[in-house]
Amino acid sequence: MDTLLKDIDFIDNRPAEAATATQVTAEINTGKSRKLYIESYGCAMNFSDSEIVSSILYKEGFDTTSELDQADVVFLNTCSIREKAEQTVRMRLSQINSHKKKRPGMIVGVLGCMAERLKSKLLDEEKLVDMVVGPDAYRDLPNLISEVDGGSRSVNVLLSREETYADINPIRLNSNGVSAFISIMRGCDNMCSFCVVPFTRGRERSRDAHSIVQEAHNLVANGYKEVTLLGQNVDSYKWTSADGTEFVNFANLLERVALLSPNLRVRFSTSHPKDITDEVLYTMKKYPNICKYIHLPVQSGNSRVLELMNRTYDREWYLNRVDAIRQILGEDCAISSDMIAGFCTETEAEHQDTLSLMDYVQYDYSYMFFYSERPGTLAARKLTDDIPLDIKKRRLAEIIEKQRELSYKRNQLAIGQVHRVLVENFSKKSDEQLSGRNDQNKVVVFPKSNYQKGDYVDVLISSCSVGTLFGEPI
Repeated sequence: MDTLLKDIDFIDNRPAEAATATQVTAEINTGKSRKLYIESYGCAMNFSDSEIVSSILYKEGFDTTSELDQADVVFLNTCSIREKAEQTVRMRLSQINSHKKKRPGMIVGVLGCMAERLKSKLLDEEKLVDMVVGPDAYRDLPNLISEVDGGSRSVNVLLSREETYADINPIRLNSNGVSAFISIMRGCDNMCSFCVVPFTRGRERSRDAHSIVQEAHNLVANGYKEVTLLGQNVDSYKWTSADGTEFVNFANLLERVALLSPNLRVRFSTSHPKDITDEVLYTMKKYPNICKYIHLPVQSGNSRVLELMNRTYDREWYLNRVDAIRQILGEDCAISSDMIAGFCTETEAEHQDTLSLMDYVQYDYSYMFFYSERPGTLAARKLTDDIPLDIKKRRLAEIIEKQRELSYKRNQLAIGQVHRVLVENFSKKSDEQLSGRNDQNKVVVFPKSNYQKGDYVDVLISSCSVGTLFGEPI
């Protein structure tokens, strides 16, 4: 999985690895006996997992609450991508434990990647939680809660080679009723040297294609206008029927979902440069409702550093894939990326290679951070984190500044053009304006007029900032 930290304000559609966002459970009150509260940290995959957890526990007598003080069971669905993410969760657990003192019987648990990585510390050494549950053990939650109800601490962090939760119908938490995530696969087989995900989420496995299409069909039937297909590496999606007569790759799956309705927008995240194929690109070109936006993480613009990262491609291969995107989908296709500044042994010249690659690709936006060594990764075991922090921060600042220039330049190209926007909500600054995203995943703000959430609106773009387009409906 590619590690991300977003430094420019593009929080509206986090990829499967974005590590900066927090989501709190929505209120679902049907009169059930107990209440569940979940805070989800990090990526869209975690948000999707929280919807699975809510569905499992709803059947066990749990409504959800957005108020911590009303909760009987509190879960933090965690991220281990960066040390800062783990520190944030630890601080939050301390705060929650102060609430627990006022609410006897409250159960506090940690889910997800941090649970897998720090199980014994959280349970026994720091005594911050009653329960630790890994990302493949959510079906066991009713039993684990019963154990805690009986006075014991409980843990299940076993990883699975089969679990995909394909039969679970997620409860859409914090849904705007317009856009939804669909998890198409779990785990990761890419052993990038900086990344903990193969160790915390296990080996890669793909969901039954029919279950994915059925979930998308149900969303369309319930009025949703957009789905994002999620996976650590969607391009490696492969599913074969039990009798061996049916094989579905990612391009086939994209087509099946796109064919459900011409009014259903289809997005996906995340692509791996070693796996994205021309077949996928031609499928995107064939169907207008597959959004012309690709998140294609590069991490570094230097081939030697990429080899140390175990990315399994070099600079030339990456640029070949970018050229294919531009040739097949056109210059208007938006491309975003991930950048790591100051990876082990990176020289100043190699840092400049990243900046020059950014100039070549002309990214619409990027997720940028400096290297943070994660315990247990290949880099932590075999490489030396030898770049001083001040140099890491300076290189990151240069990458951010470069991306700001590129983002503004790319956004200016939209001025004078008409973009079809799917309205998601009011803008953050005014109830007199609406906010949505265009095909390229860029936020567009415009006067609300008579339009409402879920409408498609043609907007003439009149101005822009680094992160937002502004216009008038036509």
